[in-house]
Amino acid sequence: MADGKSHGEKGMTSQYESWFECFAGCGERYSIKEVVYECRKCGALLQVAHDMEKLKKTGAEEWKKLFQERKHGTQWPYGSGVWSKKEWVCPEVSPENVVSMYEGETNLFWAERLGHSIGLDNLWIKLCGNSHTGSFKDLGMTVLVSVVKQMISEGKHIRAVACASTGDTSAALAAYCAAAGIMPIVFLPKNKVSVEQLIQPIANGALVISLKTDFDGCMKVVREITKNDEIYLANSMNSLRIEGQKTVGIEICQQFDWKIPDVVIIPGGNLGNVSALGKGFLMMEELGLINKRPTIIVAQAKNANPLYRAFKKGFKQYKPIKAKTTIASAIQIGDPVSYDKAVQALRQFDGQVVEATESELVEASVAADRTGMYSCPHTGVALAALFKLVKNGTIKKSSSAVVISTAHGLKFSDFKYKYHTKKLSFKSKTPNVPVEAEPRVDAIRKIIDARFKKMTKAAASK
Repeated sequence: MADGKSHGEKGMTSQYESWFECFAGCGERYSIKEVVYECRKCGALLQVAHDMEKLKKTGAEEWKKLFQERKHGTQWPYGSGVWSKKEWVCPEVSPENVVSMYEGETNLFWAERLGHSIGLDNLWIKLCGNSHTGSFKDLGMTVLVSVVKQMISEGKHIRAVACASTGDTSAALAAYCAAAGIMPIVFLPKNKVSVEQLIQPIANGALVISLKTDFDGCMKVVREITKNDEIYLANSMNSLRIEGQKTVGIEICQQFDWKIPDVVIIPGGNLGNVSALGKGFLMMEELGLINKRPTIIVAQAKNANPLYRAFKKGFKQYKPIKAKTTIASAIQIGDPVSYDKAVQALRQFDGQVVEATESELVEASVAADRTGMYSCPHTGVALAALFKLVKNGTIKKSSSAVVISTAHGLKFSDFKYKYHTKKLSFKSKTPNVPVEAEPRVDAIRKIIDARFKKMTKAAASK
């Protein structure tokens, strides 16, 4: 690896500046390297702002060229999908303090067969789960942990970084802290995350605290714990995470040769990813890289749907709910921290919110798997929303649509096993049960012939 003293660092990054500012617009500002999560004047969430006038001094075509030159490169840290946009993300972190696993640059998968099955020729799946710890959370965690490392290098006394999690955030925090040599603390709702998610922070040496509550209860605890400035908060109410996660939208446009999809569908839980997606598109628009906006659709599980309920009332009334158990466990959140930011993004992008039942989200995930994917249940929620919107004509069959797949299906194999072995609480429509057979060629040929006939009959009925 090179030492990081590239054109980007010498000629560009040092020119730029970012800071925290009040999301509600009261005018408060704080340094990126200050331990602060909410406006001290009015209590609103913060957002990261950039000196856009300085960024505008570089033309749109020059930004495109720079991002393309850095793509998959070996010049530290610019080969990362996040840090290739360092000037747009966090120019204050020096290269030696960047903690990166070369996250991002995930595949934009053309879901040709799945799209054709619903009459959509231009369906794409952004596979954010094809990342170091298996979810999009890596994109935000690389920024947050890098800033913490930068602060420590400048003398700030931070003993640990903590988060509440439904699984994916804890995995990302534990891995990036382990790489940085910083202590991670994770609070998980007991018996509400998959074994695959639970073992990730354990394996990476995190202090794992299992609480007899749900995610919202864990969030209350971590907010109290991190009132001590020596323990830094890593949840998405810390807007540093949003800066990394906004690169999803930028990557999608780059992968489309800077063309914009008509619709982007994203599953929503704590809702930081919704505002992050919008922020990436808005930044590209302001800097001249794109000239229109996609429609953003947020998909929620019916058992955890506070945003959907508010949407149905025109966002005039919002009430936190007690989220019910859902197979889409990572979005089983009844009081999302980033609600206000998500509502703003939906208004800016002519957005909608759609809900999916447990049966709908599982069957959507299974349908995707049958065309070559291995989708998590949260992606199933987004796909179920897509199927509904295509069926009712909201998404035209000529439209280009991108579904954000937030995590790798291998983290959630238990629900797939139960589906195909008919052990879920509802009936599986297309289970694929393993067939037991004697080790005789004639018996095996009969099984194969029976499957061929079944497939031929199914194809003929379409």
